[in-house]
Amino acid sequence: MTEHDTPSITGRAYDAVALTYAETFPDPLGDRPLERALLGAFAELVRAVGGGVVDLGCGPGQVTAHLRGLGLDAFGVDASPVMVGLAREAYPELRFEVGSMEALEIGDGLLGGVLSRWSVIHTPPEELPGVLAEISRVLAPGGQVLFEFPATDGPEQETQAYDHVVVTAYRWDPDRFAGLLRDQGLVESARLVLEPRPTDKRQFREVQLLASRV
Repeated sequence: MTEHDTPSITGRAYDAVALTYAETFPDPLGDRPLERALLGAFAELVRAVGGGVVDLGCGPGQVTAHLRGLGLDAFGVDASPVMVGLAREAYPELRFEVGSMEALEIGDGLLGGVLSRWSVIHTPPEELPGVLAEISRVLAPGGQVLFEFPATDGPEQETQAYDHVVVTAYRWDPDRFAGLLRDQGLVESARLVLEPRPTDKRQFREVQLLASRV
């Protein structure tokens, strides 16, 4: 693959399902009290640092709007132009941009926070360090980043690919993921691991990992 092929492929794949996605998940936080609580803590930590917050892989914009409701100067970035269009239509008062996690159009150290809610799952393992380096670059010292991703079946498997309904996705062992963060100057401060509910289609553990920029 050449540079930026992965976000282009992912963006096109989500373009094709954007309307269905928005209709299927009109309130992605509605039945997730633990996630809402962690987002509240994330917001409090970011406010202490100051600066804006980018919601990477913002989709139709609901979580970006939630962050704004928590008092953050939040904006969204997504690889899918159709998703960005839906977000702009739903929340015209907020800022949404088409962009790539590999090359964010944000200056060094300008942000107080980054939310990566399931947005790195489509990044091939060999490309993830570059994405994490870019996230670290845009964060101010003390800036906060909150990741959410599915976990592997155990620590003996650092990463596992799975057949996502849109495009190939990857699970990560949380300890290995935290190690990749440390390599980029991002130090884990909290971790929440959620067991799958019996009604969940995929029986994967879910990791929510909070880290700060050194």
